[in-house]
Amino acid sequence: MLFSTKPATIPDAASALPGRSAAIPTAAEHFVFHRQLQDETPAGFEVAIFGLGCFWGAERKFWQQDGVWMTAAGYAGGPTPNPTYEEVCSGRTGHTEVVRVVFDPSKVTYGELVKLFLESHDPTQGMRQGGDVGTQYRSAIYTTSDAQEDTAHQMVEAYQGALARSGHSAGITTEIKPIDKFYYAEDYHQQYLAKNPAGYCGIGGTGVSCPIGLSV
Repeated sequence: MLFSTKPATIPDAASALPGRSAAIPTAAEHFVFHRQLQDETPAGFEVAIFGLGCFWGAERKFWQQDGVWMTAAGYAGGPTPNPTYEEVCSGRTGHTEVVRVVFDPSKVTYGELVKLFLESHDPTQGMRQGGDVGTQYRSAIYTTSDAQEDTAHQMVEAYQGALARSGHSAGITTEIKPIDKFYYAEDYHQQYLAKNPAGYCGIGGTGVSCPIGLSV
């Protein structure tokens, strides 16, 4: 545990850590795909950004998905520029741990990725995911287009109904908003579970299937 006491709310720009003007160092190459981690997005491909708890296990969910061309672990959702992992863990940057996903929409739709996101964690837990507690573990979808935002809202609403029908009384707390800025996490976080197959994962869903996705 890096910090014994963490804020339970997201700080505003005035109270957040100042960060830095330069990006922190990260990996050059994707450990699984063997492509440059920060390659330009290929023509016709899309970018999706999801936060579903500790990004180690979350990233693996997406690099194993057919049609995904690139994944990266990082930070998003808060005001602190170019944060470090230790700063994010303090709860004073406002960021949550996220996975940046570059995908080919002719092979996997955005709706299918949202379905994977919803079924891979518990989106009702607020500022935590299981035993991982803090603002950096909150559920989030950061969109890169109006179409993505519409799809995300529709599917979260449908999943809320599916949870209720399955006996889950808690409401979904997933944050949905356009992406402001994505910051790459440090080298050792990138594709962590490919480098450390027995490492901590922490990702687990509710066991409830998302009723839509393939046609969205």
